Amino acid sequence: MPYRFSATSLRLVLECPRCFWLQFNKNIKRPEGIFPTLPSGMDRILKEHFDRFMMYGRLPPELEQLNGDVKLFNNKQLLDEWRNNRKGIMWKDENENTLMGAIDNLLQKGDKLIVLDYKTRGYAPKEDTASHYEHQMDIYNFLLRKNGFRTEEYSYLLFYHPDKVAASGEVIFHKNLVKVATDPKRAEKLFERALKVLGEECPEANGCSWCKNIKA
Repeated sequence: MPYRFSATSLRLVLECPRCFWLQFNKNIKRPEGIFPTLPSGMDRILKEHFDRFMMYGRLPPELEQLNGDVKLFNNKQLLDEWRNNRKGIMWKDENENTLMGAIDNLLQKGDKLIVLDYKTRGYAPKEDTASHYEHQMDIYNFLLRKNGFRTEEYSYLLFYHPDKVAASGEVIFHKNLVKVATDPKRAEKLFERALKVLGEECPEANGCSWCKNIKA
């Protein structure tokens, strides 16, 4: 039976191959914590915010440093499909194993696309924060290329975190735009590694506190 992966599920094979194997081969999943609703709400209003600027062919203030270099991708119908968590950007290999991802936004530079992803945090990003999202950006670029689009060798992460509360009661967010190098070949290798793990015996426990006592 073919497998269906997302950028999030492939991250698990990096964190713990045994948990990954148990989830896909035995349907034994790690307990999920409480998902905070603020990032989800921010994601929705940020997309609306960016779409308003896209309609007028302009960049929002958060991207003013890129003025003259890029523009917002303006195929709204395609963008809405790629943002949909049930559809997203999809690709299947020769064995019908599926990889999909749902993006936040895209920039366009000439005939190439650049992934733009929003991140909401409670504090400013650290020096290595962006590196934790490299695999996600690799996968999005890999999927775009598999669907016939050209992409740049980098993506952008746009971090929002609370800065202060104005006298009016309005919460002011600080913005950090971070450029991240991407490599679609790393995404392809991760996809292949995931299939390899699932095609073998259940991996040994390797320090994971959750799966170490679960029998395969």
